[in-house]
Amino acid sequence: MPENPLAIAPELPRHFDEIDQITREVFGPGMFARAAYKLRERVLPEASLSFVALKGNRVVGSVRQTRIWIGNKPALLLGPLCVLPTFKNGGIGKRLMLEAVEAAKTFQHDEDVNLILLVGDLAYYAPFGFKQVSADKIIMPRPVDPGRVLACELSEGALKAAEGEVRAWA
Repeated sequence: MPENPLAIAPELPRHFDEIDQITREVFGPGMFARAAYKLRERVLPEASLSFVALKGNRVVGSVRQTRIWIGNKPALLLGPLCVLPTFKNGGIGKRLMLEAVEAAKTFQHDEDVNLILLVGDLAYYAPFGFKQVSADKIIMPRPVDPGRVLACELSEGALKAAEGEVRAWA
């Protein structure tokens, strides 16, 4: 019997429990103390910008994007990006990232959102257009390694205009 091919699909409510389980497995209980988690607390991810990697009907990876504010500018917070450990290093995270960034480019035209923010490893995210953010311009709601605050401009100059406290959309 052939193995199920990998499919990238929009996240649906039926995926929530599996995504939650994967996220807990990948990030552990310490995830609740993270600045990015604080921004996503009690805020649903943007449905049109959140994706799952499926092997058959099984969710093996996920990426979400949530609306946030940076000062008085709307933006997106990407994350968590997570892949089940047994499926790591197979390009799933990269496929999810490509889908998420492309979707955000379409979304920004309709919603005046010009920037994606995340907390992560520059070496991993740079190929998707992310750059390190100046630590004195963008202030996260909890302590974070300033070298891991990254942004991807959806329109030229968006990073220069982004300044201030990062807060949840709600």
